[in-house]
Amino acid sequence: MRYLLSLLLIAGFVNPAAAHELKTALTKVLFNQRTGNIEVMHRFYLHDAEHAVKILFSKDADILNSEQTQDTFSQYVSEHFALQQLNGDNINLTLLGGQLEGRFFWVYQETAIPKTINGLKAAQSALQDIWPAQLNTVNFEGKGRVKTLSFDNQSSWLQVNF
Repeated sequence: MRYLLSLLLIAGFVNPAAAHELKTALTKVLFNQRTGNIEVMHRFYLHDAEHAVKILFSKDADILNSEQTQDTFSQYVSEHFALQQLNGDNINLTLLGGQLEGRFFWVYQETAIPKTINGLKAAQSALQDIWPAQLNTVNFEGKGRVKTLSFDNQSSWLQVNF
């Protein structure tokens, strides 16, 4: 087994360092009919968030042990995510906060579901200002089949229809 792992490493099929090279985040936009809210949940790998806060805020920033750093990172995420109606009207989201959970850092936002909604425009650029390779995926759930948008550093506003 050790020989096989060594062979795979040499061949480039398995790269232990690559586990932290793929910069990705996932956002779920949930239309919760029970609460009447659009609930937004951003999930970042804790490893990425740890490095990001040191670059974005201060080399002493500590997302693991500092509630202030967690709040500042949550605010940063909320400033890099936006929703609009198809006509361009902004949808104002309320930042609820963030939390550590296992190997992830979560940021939560919400707003009331608009009376009429046939689709949305979205923008998600969190961490792309420090890592151009950052890929942010946004899933829309609760309005029929799940719809997905993917944001790279060349994306600005993308649209989804329901």
